[in-house]
Amino acid sequence: MALVAEFLGQLTLSYGGEEEPKFPTVFPVRDFDPTRDAARIDTAIKTKGVDEQTVIDILTRRSYDQRREIAFEFERIAKKDLMTALKGALSGSLEALMLGLMKSTAQYDASELKASMKGLGTDEETLIELVCSRNNEELAEIKKLYRELFKKELEKDIAGDTSGDFAKLLLALVQTRRDEPSNVVDYEKIDDDARSLYEAGVKRKGTDVTTWICIMSQRSIPHLQKVFERYKCYSPYDIKESIRKEVKGDLEKSFLTLVECFENKQLYFANRLNEAMKSKGAKEKVLTRIMVSRCEVDLMKIRTEFKKQHKKSLYQTIAEHTKGDYQKALLSLCGGDD
Repeated sequence: MALVAEFLGQLTLSYGGEEEPKFPTVFPVRDFDPTRDAARIDTAIKTKGVDEQTVIDILTRRSYDQRREIAFEFERIAKKDLMTALKGALSGSLEALMLGLMKSTAQYDASELKASMKGLGTDEETLIELVCSRNNEELAEIKKLYRELFKKELEKDIAGDTSGDFAKLLLALVQTRRDEPSNVVDYEKIDDDARSLYEAGVKRKGTDVTTWICIMSQRSIPHLQKVFERYKCYSPYDIKESIRKEVKGDLEKSFLTLVECFENKQLYFANRLNEAMKSKGAKEKVLTRIMVSRCEVDLMKIRTEFKKQHKKSLYQTIAEHTKGDYQKALLSLCGGDD
C-alpha cells in the first residue's frame, strides 16, 4: 500500500504548473565548433554571389544557444556583427527567417509583436496568434524582453493600438493572471463557469463579454477543457459555435484562437501553416514566424498534427508552395518528412 500511496503522490505532484514538454525539430548539434562555423559563414558571405546554402546548413541546424556562440565567434573573426552581415548578404524571406533564428524565441515574439503594431494600421492577425497561443511563463518573458528591447510596456502599446472588447481581452491575457493547473478538480467551479458562459452569451440578448474574458483569461487550461465539455449540457451549441454566434471580427478570432489552443495548440499551428500555404503566393510572414518560433518548442508535434489533419506531410506542403533558398531553409527547420 505504501508503494501505491507513493506512486499516487508522484502522480498528483507531477500535474502542477510544470513546463510543457518540448518536441523540437532543431536540436543542439554534437561536436559543435563555433569557431569553425563562424569561419564558414564568414567565407560564405564573402563569396561572390553569397553561398546561401552554407549559411542555411549551419544556422538552421544549430540550437539558439549555439547560434549565439557562433555570433560571438563571428564578431571576433570578421570584426563585425553577424546580424548586420546577414542583413547585407541576404534579402527577402530568407533574410527575415535567418534574422529570426538569431533571436531567442521570446525575443523573436517580442519583435514580431512590435512589428505588428508599428506604423499605420495594426496587424491584428499576428497580435491574436502571439498573445492567444502563449502561456503565462512565455508571456511574462515576452513582456520583460519587450521592455528591454523597445523601452516601452507591451500593455501600453496594445492599449494604444487596439480598442473595445478586443483590447480588453488581449490586455487581460497579457496580464498573465491565468491559474496554474491544479491536481484538484473542482467540479462545482467547472459547472459554475460553464453556466456563466452560457448565461453571459447564448441565453441572453446581447453578450456579457466581460464574463467571457474573465473566465477565458484567468482559468487554467485543464479546467477550461472541462468547462467546454460541461458547457454542452447548458447550451444547444458547443463553445465554438456560441462564439461565432455571439461576437464578430477580431474578438471572435481571438476567442476561437484561445479555444483552439486550449484544445490542441499544435493542431492550431498546423492549421495556420496550412492556411498560410493555401493562399495564392504563400503568406511567407506567417510561415516564417511559426517555423522560427516553434522549431525549438513543438514543431515535431505540429508536423504530426499536420499530417493527421491534412493527409499530407508538412515537408511536402512546404516543398510544393515555396521555392529557392527560402524553401531549403524551411525544409531544414522542418527536420524531415513524415
